[in-house]
Amino acid sequence: MKSRRRPYAEQRPQELGGGVWSVPVPIPGNPLGYTLVYAIESPRGPVLVDAGWNHPDAWAALSGGLAALGLDVSTVSGVVVTHFHPDHAGLAGQVRQASGAWIAMHENDAALVRLMNEFAAREHAAFQTDMLRRAGAGPDEAAEAMGERPPPPALPDRELRDGDLVDLPGRKLRAVHTPGHTPGHICLHLEDADRLFTGDHVLPDITPHVGIYPYDREDVDPLGEFLDSLDRVRDLGPLDALPAHEWIFPDVAARAAEIRHHHEEKLERLRALLAQRPQPLTIWEVAAMMTWNRPWDELAPALRGMAAGEAAAHLRALEARGQVRRVAGVDAVRFHALDS
Repeated sequence: MKSRRRPYAEQRPQELGGGVWSVPVPIPGNPLGYTLVYAIESPRGPVLVDAGWNHPDAWAALSGGLAALGLDVSTVSGVVVTHFHPDHAGLAGQVRQASGAWIAMHENDAALVRLMNEFAAREHAAFQTDMLRRAGAGPDEAAEAMGERPPPPALPDRELRDGDLVDLPGRKLRAVHTPGHTPGHICLHLEDADRLFTGDHVLPDITPHVGIYPYDREDVDPLGEFLDSLDRVRDLGPLDALPAHEWIFPDVAARAAEIRHHHEEKLERLRALLAQRPQPLTIWEVAAMMTWNRPWDELAPALRGMAAGEAAAHLRALEARGQVRRVAGVDAVRFHALDS
């Protein structure tokens, strides 16, 4: 079954066949519009893949959408969270309160959720300010780019690793670790139906945000991990994809290959851009030179912060490949291209 992206107002809960349903859950104030939450039939009660944003309108859409499909949120037996972001994990705690369901996510994202629950709001603001300063943002830009932190999601009851089977009696739903968008992002392979719940890892029209936080970390390479994860998904074959946004589509392997090609082209353009510059550039300067869905000057401050995170991930990937080098500075880290 394939559908096309439509405004949230035109979305409807759907039966997808094979004991799988989808419920569109709104994301207030976000251009993505909605998260597609999936329910999978189980003799103990349905298991949800993701849960949606923690907001009264989203809860009404989730519980009401399940009811329209003949399901009751109070009978949900479990919620598998593809990653910890609030449009996916936000309502998991409320589902657990309503039904007693367990919550599961990958151990890497579970560690981040624990950290978020321990991190005070004032510490988060100080962390963001210092991160933006080291990236090369001016004081005014840093103040404007600091995003508001949503409440941390509920702590999971269960932690998954790559290859683990989800507690879904009578079905085979296997976790496939696909880091990049988050360190613990997972896709979920419904092996008895040749379907893959892709979360944000593989979407039909857009690509997920892949950034580094703090921007100047040297011990991780999220874009490199993301590209390797795309290869893993490609190797699963032409499965039907059930993503968390946009629409359901066939042949996830072909789309994974397209996304990898897109990022390889982006990396090459960035390397060439740096090679033309005689002086090393800050992460903020690089972000301002890259191509986004609108000119840099038209990006909202918070989106500039996200763009800088993505620029940092591309710079780190090039650094890991030996194509750029970072230069430590008193005010901010800078990067320059190495000879090919």
